[in-house]
Amino acid sequence: MRERFEQQLIELNNAMIEMGTMIEKAIEKAITALVQQNVEMAQAAIEADADIDRQEKEIENLCLKLLLMQQPVARDLRQVSAALKMITDMERIGDHAADISEITILMAGQPYIKKLELLQQMAKETMLMLVQCIEAYVNKDMEKAKAVIDHDDVIDDLFLRIKKELIDLIGVDPKNGEQAADFLMVAKYFERIGDHATNISEWVIFSIAGKHGGEEITIE
Repeated sequence: MRERFEQQLIELNNAMIEMGTMIEKAIEKAITALVQQNVEMAQAAIEADADIDRQEKEIENLCLKLLLMQQPVARDLRQVSAALKMITDMERIGDHAADISEITILMAGQPYIKKLELLQQMAKETMLMLVQCIEAYVNKDMEKAKAVIDHDDVIDDLFLRIKKELIDLIGVDPKNGEQAADFLMVAKYFERIGDHATNISEWVIFSIAGKHGGEEITIE
């Protein structure tokens, strides 16, 4: 019985890694489409969200099967329960990648009012956070999970820098306002992705230590 349970936990970890990879690719497509003003790639990022949703459902079903049929205790139960919480945030990250791509399509054909280096940096940093929080879960690495939480400050700082740039551009020419608002929304979506990665890491810590948000949670 235990051997079967261990095999299903490995299956769960692999499914989590696969979902993380799918989301990472969606973010990469979203930022590349934005920079290159590639409508076809933006559409592909939007369509990828349906696959991410399906993966979420598969993981959810696997977790429920583990909970109902295997009746795990203590640390095993925390691991499965944490996965159920994590996939909600992961699915939302996929939604935000699609949201960014929808904005890309709306701005198609317009010359950009600014270069997008900081937005590209935000995308890079959020992808790093995502990869590392999934690795922390699979490897039960609390220090890596904590590092992801600390790294959210980098995302917040980039958001504030982009916001200031856009406000300055509106000050130079009010006609920049509409596109500035679109870019600010893109930056906000990346900031939210960072927040979701932070939430995921907090559930990783719960899966390891039984604590979430600094509070101990006991599962009987």
